[in-house]
Amino acid sequence: MAQFIKIYPDNPNEKEIDKVVKILRDGGLVIYPTDTVYGLGCDITNTKALERIAKIKGVKLEKANFSFICYDLSNISDYVKQIDTSTFKILKKALPGPYTFILPGNNDLPKEFKKKKTVGIRVPDNNIARDIVKRLGNPIVSTSIYDEDEVLEYTTDPELIFEKWQNLVDVVIDGGYGDNTASTVIDLSGYEPEVIRQGKGEIDIL
Repeated sequence: MAQFIKIYPDNPNEKEIDKVVKILRDGGLVIYPTDTVYGLGCDITNTKALERIAKIKGVKLEKANFSFICYDLSNISDYVKQIDTSTFKILKKALPGPYTFILPGNNDLPKEFKKKKTVGIRVPDNNIARDIVKRLGNPIVSTSIYDEDEVLEYTTDPELIFEKWQNLVDVVIDGGYGDNTASTVIDLSGYEPEVIRQGKGEIDIL
């Protein structure tokens, strides 16, 4: 059964963050808050954890469209080809924020994602998510958690999330109520920026 850990987003407790980071390093799965909906994540370097998430989502790992949660723009160059000035300006203006940017992947992608030409990059405006990534030392691979209820596409109440997911993951973070609007997805891998999904982020940043 998962641990249920309360962390305050305004000033995350270092000890609690370290607990979560240890679980991730040991191959655990974490449900954590972002600036949009709650996410399900694991250490990008842990193959077994990646396979667990793919199984939960019912997809093949190599075909899964997971996002990479980064601490800031300096993380991005680890997995993304060199980007031009105009692309960098868009990223700098939008991040941290409620956006997922699709960018061309480079040759340093983890082996599980080598076949993918592009990756989705997130730098959420949420101290808990970013502190976890910073302490971990590398991005976490993430996907949103859906609710089967047709009215609420995403689950927002951490206690209800815990009830539903406690036997599937290793830790659920209570960072307060989440949003029920997903991130805006913008593809920056082509000649022109293309909005794939309009979510919480405004598109006038383009």
